[in-house]
Amino acid sequence: MSSTVKRLEVTYNPINESNTFTSGDFVSGRVTLEVVKDCQINSFFIKFKGKAEVLWTERYGQTTVVYHSKDKYFSTKHYFIRDQKNLKGDDAETLLADQSSETYSSVVAPGCHVYPFTFQILNQDMPSSFKGAVGKIVYLLEATLSRSMRIDKKHSTEINFLSKAELSTIPGLMTPQHESKDKKMKVFTSGTLVMDVNIEKTGFVQGEGLKVLACIQNNSSRKIKPKYCVYRKHSFFANGKRQVHTKDLFTEVGEPIPSSTEKKVTRVITIPHDVEPSIFNCKIIQAEYRLRVYLDVKFASDPEIKFPIVILPASQVPALAPPSAAAGFGFEPFGNPNPPVWSNGPQQPAAPPQPSDPPPPYGAYSMCPPLNDFGNTFQ
Repeated sequence: MSSTVKRLEVTYNPINESNTFTSGDFVSGRVTLEVVKDCQINSFFIKFKGKAEVLWTERYGQTTVVYHSKDKYFSTKHYFIRDQKNLKGDDAETLLADQSSETYSSVVAPGCHVYPFTFQILNQDMPSSFKGAVGKIVYLLEATLSRSMRIDKKHSTEINFLSKAELSTIPGLMTPQHESKDKKMKVFTSGTLVMDVNIEKTGFVQGEGLKVLACIQNNSSRKIKPKYCVYRKHSFFANGKRQVHTKDLFTEVGEPIPSSTEKKVTRVITIPHDVEPSIFNCKIIQAEYRLRVYLDVKFASDPEIKFPIVILPASQVPALAPPSAAAGFGFEPFGNPNPPVWSNGPQQPAAPPQPSDPPPPYGAYSMCPPLNDFGNTFQ
């Protein structure tokens, strides 16, 4: 039996070359419905929603435990045809009219019909679109067609949402970072290595150069190579549990430093334009970055220094200027396991975090605070 509905499709109009949207933007598009014969429709609507979701399983012996959590940002419906008998009232709802300001007919004639729509994205703090190993943040346009005694037909498409980077809400972006490390070589290599590393700030936009200043003393018996690696860290939180995924994004290698040599090296590492921005404003997902500076020593463990860095979307944030010359590098060595850039205030050890608190900064906890909304249905 051939289907009455031949095509149901949602499309939207890009508003810029990067095909991204942010808070306050209007999303306009159309739902195309093609039918081959007269079609009686009970309800027909387009839903615009934003949500984060985390899902994974773990086995403990013969038991499989499901870890699942959702965070809903908004959900709003525009009806083209609405069934007055089955109003749920669970979303912000609007009944649209056609070009003649008349309500759409519930009987659709054979042919191709176009239903335009426009939504405005809420002007509120929401995380950027994201897809990871066990979690995602999506902003979705979904059309649903309901008919009597028929399975609902649906079609959806995602938009790419970029969070507005409110610099005032991200502490420490312009804070320089510094760390020193010395290591005594053993077994196959003798002597010592000393590395003193500075980076000019903490926040960088996509495509910007990350300048690394290092003073390296190679007092060992072998030549060494300085290496620089930027890696990402995805953290997913559900039901008091955290799952972490890390991945090296790119590595650069400096010139060899001979034995018994002290050398100052400068390296500018360009942040790729397509690296996803840091995510720090989602309760159940975090996307963080680290710069790892280390010395490659044969037949020995490599001494290394790690710096947290924040990557911001270049399309919305002007290039961050480096600190003034007066600032210099006269700051304390970086060593705080909870640096201010990753949290809005000092950690309170006595009181346990509340369910509404954001997830802890990297290294602060082994688990996220319990989430009480497990099992809530996101329509």
